[in-house]
Amino acid sequence: MRGDVRNTQEYCAVEIAMEVLGGRWKLAVLNLLLEHGTLRFGELRRALPSVTQRMLTRQLREMEADDLVVRTVYGEVPPRVEYSLTATGTSLRDVAAQLDRWGRWYLDTHGAPARAGNESAGEGKEGGSGGAGKEGEEGEESRKSREKVRAPAVARRGPEPEPES
Repeated sequence: MRGDVRNTQEYCAVEIAMEVLGGRWKLAVLNLLLEHGTLRFGELRRALPSVTQRMLTRQLREMEADDLVVRTVYGEVPPRVEYSLTATGTSLRDVAAQLDRWGRWYLDTHGAPARAGNESAGEGKEGGSGGAGKEGEEGEESRKSREKVRAPAVARRGPEPEPES
């Protein structure tokens, strides 16, 4: 995990914002919670199919530590864990909307952003939110093996268990 935000030097507030909001999935999670309100872990995972369970858990823990989300655990069987935005998280609504507008403008004027290892800007990115990823960077076998690993979790019925802290 990363260091405490309070240890960041105060001379650049943008660095603090990047420390809190940086991370491939944090803004995607923020947007989902702004749009849908409270969501369960499994709902977030299904809405962001490219993120691993471990990475989503890490991003949610950092967001909770930074007071962007609140994690509510219900003492039920099966266990139920929900995430919702705090007042601090909700205060980012305008920032997220501006970033969304800018991202759409950039895509319209420049096309898909370049990715490391790609020959052109349009390679390696499929449409959709959350930055679909690195299709151009990895082999077909790697992608297929990931799909095989995920298949049982999709077929399973009932809520997905939340990894323990």
